[in-house]
Amino acid sequence: MKRILIFLIAIGLAIPAMASSSAAEEAAPKTLYYALVPAMVGNYGSGERLKYYKADVALRIANKEAEDKVKHHEPLIRNQLVMLFSQQTEQSLGSVEAKEQLRQEALKQVQEVLIQEEGQPLVDDLLFNNLIIQ
Repeated sequence: MKRILIFLIAIGLAIPAMASSSAAEEAAPKTLYYALVPAMVGNYGSGERLKYYKADVALRIANKEAEDKVKHHEPLIRNQLVMLFSQQTEQSLGSVEAKEQLRQEALKQVQEVLIQEEGQPLVDDLLFNNLIIQ
């Protein structure tokens, strides 16, 4: 009988603790990262020698609803990024500062596309998981 009573008290104490932790989890904003897979590969620059880039891009998104909208517009986003990358030169990809400037421009263009299509930017940040230039 003591065991049953102790068990019931333990359950009684655990249920409110579990309820408060799940409420706290729901209240906390969840950041999602949406990777544009497969990586974008193409040529850039001009001149006699072909130059190649490979970019693994991830988008930081605030919620699942925004992620669904971004997935829907992924072909348009990829097209915009491929066009941006193909316009680059060795100078615009040669340094860390230049790559950061490219990242910011890519974010700006992705947000402009989403504003045009959805009326809001939806994407908080754009990250290069990998950027290879050859």
